[in-house]
Amino acid sequence: MVIRVFGAEQICASCVNLPSAKDTSEWLQSALDRKYGPGIEVRYIDIYSQLEGEDAEFARRIQADEYWYPLVVLNGEVVGEGNPKLKEIKQAIEKTGMRAIS
Repeated sequence: MVIRVFGAEQICASCVNLPSAKDTSEWLQSALDRKYGPGIEVRYIDIYSQLEGEDAEFARRIQADEYWYPLVVLNGEVVGEGNPKLKEIKQAIEKTGMRAIS
C-alpha cells in the first residue's frame, strides 16, 4: 500500500506553525510502521517537480488552492489535508482491510 503526501519545501502561509509536508511524510511513515509493520510506504511528492497522471492533477489542484498541503492521498482519495490527523488516516487504512500488528 502506498500513501502519497503532496507538498513543497516552502511551508504554506496558513501552516506556519505546522510541520512541513516532508516532515509530515516522515512522521507518518514512522507512526504507520509502528502500528501496521512494513506493509505501508509513505511517499513524499513535491508539487513543483515533473509529475504525470493523478500526481500531476493533485499538484495542479494544490497550486490552484483547491487543497492545502500537506495533502495525504490513499488509493486516489484525500484522507488528510493541511494538518492531517493520524486517526483519520488510520481509519482510511483500515477500511482497505489492513489491520494493526498488535
